[in-house]
Parts: sequence; structure tokens; C-alpha cells
Amino acid sequence: MDIRFPGGYRIEAQFADFRIPTDQPLDDGGTATAPAPFDLFLAALGTCAGYYVLAFCRQRDLPTEGLALKLSGDWNPKRHLFDTLNIAISLPAGFPDKYRSAVARAARMCTVKRQMETPPDFEITTLAHPGEGAPQG
Repeated sequence: MDIRFPGGYRIEAQFADFRIPTDQPLDDGGTATAPAPFDLFLAALGTCAGYYVLAFCRQRDLPTEGLALKLSGDWNPKRHLFDTLNIAISLPAGFPDKYRSAVARAARMCTVKRQMETPPDFEITTLAHPGEGAPQG
């Protein structure tokens, strides 16, 4: 994945054939032309859980019309992070009660959530401008 800086506080990620734009809110000096990176992180969490919920339903021929997830949380203003994130699954009419806890377990299988539970070590290096030398730590 390559990260580019097209101007202002806009930053883009290029992944395969996909361009993923981000920007900062007006209050943070951006132009609010795209989601902020943290918003995309939350969207990744919600859509990942959604994938597992949808796959669970489809594998069992369960109804999906009206199926929805809502991501919310308890924001800690001192840490500027969430203390708790909540995913509420709205089940369609006619959804069998016997699958309620199983569909919640399916959402817990989300890879983004599991990665957060076992965070990786980060290695951040600097690279000299092309032709100027080796990476710096």
C-alpha cells in the first residue's frame, strides 16, 4: 500500500487498483472532502463485522432484508480514543431466535477486531531520497 499527499491535509492510500482518499475535518485544518483516517478505521471495523454477519446469514439462507449494523462507542476526551466500541446488529423480521447468539459470535470473528485485540509491533523507518543512501531508524 502506498500513501501519497495530493495537497492540503488530504492523504491518499493506493492499494492495487483502489484509491482511498482521506482528509481532515475543517476544525483540524482540512477541507472535509473525504473521511478522516480514523473514520475509515471505524468503517473498516463495522464493514468487517458486517461481512461476517452477512456471510453467516447467507450460508444458512436466513433473511437479510433489513439487516443492519450500528457502530457506536464511549469516547474518552482525555485519551482522544474510544474506551468502548459497540456493534449493535439489527436483525430482519422473521430472523430465527435460535441464531441470535450465533450471529453475534460471527460478528466477533471480524479480522479487524481480532487484529485490535492482538496489536502488532510497529516498525517505522525513514528512507533517504532515492539515490541518497540506506534506510534510517
